[in-house]
Amino acid sequence: MTKKTHVSIADVRGLGRLATEATLGLTKLVETLHHNILRTPGVLGVPTQEPTGGITGFIYKSIRGVTRVVGGSLDIVLGQLGRLLGRSESSPERETVQAALNGVLGDHLQESANPLAIAMHLRRDGKPIDLQRKALHAAIPDASGKILLLAHGLCMNDLQWQRNGHDHGASLARDAGFTPVYLHYNSGLHISSNGRALAAQIEKLLHVWPVPVEELVILAHSMGGLVTRSACHHGAQVGHHWLRHLNKIVFLGTPHLGAPLERGGNWIDMILDASPYTTAFARLGKIRSAGITDLRHGSMLDEDWEHDDRFIRSQRRPAFVPLPNDVGCYAIAASIAKKTGEPAKALLGDGLVPLVSALGQHKDARRNLALPKAREWIGYGMNHMDLLDRKDVYAQLQRWLAD
Repeated sequence: MTKKTHVSIADVRGLGRLATEATLGLTKLVETLHHNILRTPGVLGVPTQEPTGGITGFIYKSIRGVTRVVGGSLDIVLGQLGRLLGRSESSPERETVQAALNGVLGDHLQESANPLAIAMHLRRDGKPIDLQRKALHAAIPDASGKILLLAHGLCMNDLQWQRNGHDHGASLARDAGFTPVYLHYNSGLHISSNGRALAAQIEKLLHVWPVPVEELVILAHSMGGLVTRSACHHGAQVGHHWLRHLNKIVFLGTPHLGAPLERGGNWIDMILDASPYTTAFARLGKIRSAGITDLRHGSMLDEDWEHDDRFIRSQRRPAFVPLPNDVGCYAIAASIAKKTGEPAKALLGDGLVPLVSALGQHKDARRNLALPKAREWIGYGMNHMDLLDRKDVYAQLQRWLAD
């Protein structure tokens, strides 16, 4: 039996790289702050990101040089040690921490080839599915023609569909004959990047599925819903065949119109950048990943971010992505308010996603998802995570997916 581990050599190596990068980043932050103070500009003067000069600049340059040498040496040693010790199976606890780290820093982890970066896979029981016909048949010998793909949200992983002893996927397999397949992805990457990769993964999956495919249903939580919509858009652009089998999509707390918390973070960026005495600290706010900044308005296409600084506030809204044609789309929203009152909490939604965002109800009719009332459902007295295990949520899923 393979031993499950909470921390591997690769993790230590990845964390070592992050520590080195954090030291370099902190040094740059302090140097920027130092330089702006030395210039003694007005409170609302023009800030600068230029390095300091003279002996002060030499000191900061020396600190960065030593940090790179020590960090590089440690990375080489840990890399060799990891090859000697081999790989071990990851524990659920480790997977949870890694998923959260990828949600916050996932784009940086991928760009820096950090071992902690998550590569997209379709999984079962936390293990990647080999998308070869024989291997897939061996991994899922009892596969039915009804495929249920489950897509998790920001800072989460596929194992977290299991909550308080309940898993929508396993329950729908038992009660409705679906074969669940779980998406595992780096939620810190741009939603459009994950959408394109997901479209390709589904195309491969259906090509090697061991029995004739009757229908494909996608159950998506939070950001997973935006990744799914992006995948449908990309799949349609390149003529993927899997869209012909896509029958239904159910969105659980998906921020179709964006998330207020990210918009709040964007305002903080602007405030910190307004003064030379605080501009250095704006770097801290800009650590957050591309996936998080995409949630500001629910961006799902490359064109939404390719030519802009994603941290600069803009009046330009992302391109509207309609729901896929000939697919039954359903939305479940949650509210922390009681059904009988608390209108302020009702507007707040599940604590992360407002009701109008989860239901796609934009005030501009051209951007409104216009879901029929029969395909909307609101769960009261629950938060964003309760959507994963509440009995009334599952009962509604059963009604829609058995229809």
